[in-house]
Amino acid sequence: MNNPIGVFDSGVGGLTVAREIMRQLPGEDMVYFGDTARVPYGSKSKQTVLKYSKQIVRFLKTKNVKAIVVACNTASALALDEIATELDIPIIGVVKPGAKMAVENTKSGNVGIIGTESTIKSGIYNDYIRELNPDITVVSKACPLFVPLVEEGLLEDRVTDDIVGRYLQVMKEYKVDSLVLGCTHYPLIRNTIERFMGKRVTLVNPAFETAKCLRELLTEQGLLNDRKKKPEYEYYVSDGVDKFISFADSVLPCHVTDTKVIDIESF
Repeated sequence: MNNPIGVFDSGVGGLTVAREIMRQLPGEDMVYFGDTARVPYGSKSKQTVLKYSKQIVRFLKTKNVKAIVVACNTASALALDEIATELDIPIIGVVKPGAKMAVENTKSGNVGIIGTESTIKSGIYNDYIRELNPDITVVSKACPLFVPLVEEGLLEDRVTDDIVGRYLQVMKEYKVDSLVLGCTHYPLIRNTIERFMGKRVTLVNPAFETAKCLRELLTEQGLLNDRKKKPEYEYYVSDGVDKFISFADSVLPCHVTDTKVIDIESF
């Protein structure tokens, strides 16, 4: 099926999910929307995140997408289930694939979750992990400063080292051996997190796992496009085109040439 995949995030972090989809599903067209005018979602209420997510889904539907990926942990935690009941196309988030891999990877039974305040407060990772294995100890930590550090480009910087150490010391104390990067921005500071946590800790990137699950879902439903033609990617934001393009070029395997601003409030 030639229709594109719709991907959305609160801003630029979801480009890590888009990158994995490009790598793992090279035959698929994609429409990406980043809600850059209203970022971050992580400190907003469930009602607000649900409202924003519904607006974005309505916009993506105008692009005739065949499936939607909620490339935002906060929106996956707070809005996905309700939106799914109203859609006639498949929709997946980043939480379940990440939780599943964390359970498969742990040997000690101690799993760490880091994310935005809303994601951590929702407890959704904890719930999914305990559904899979009720004996696992889950250690959760909100890391609200990681997103602005990434968006300021401080990926390899002393201040990022300091903040990572301050936030993640508790993970060392609990001896977690599987740590979920529960926000799409966090893989971009993976090296810093890995240096602090050490090689014995497996870092779970939900973006990678989500792309894998998307391929399985599209294959099961007969929607996979495995053609050899060069795929087409469209990018839309609610504000800040230049900053988005600059960030996208540092993350994606292809150059972003055209990004359009959409009045998302009108949807």
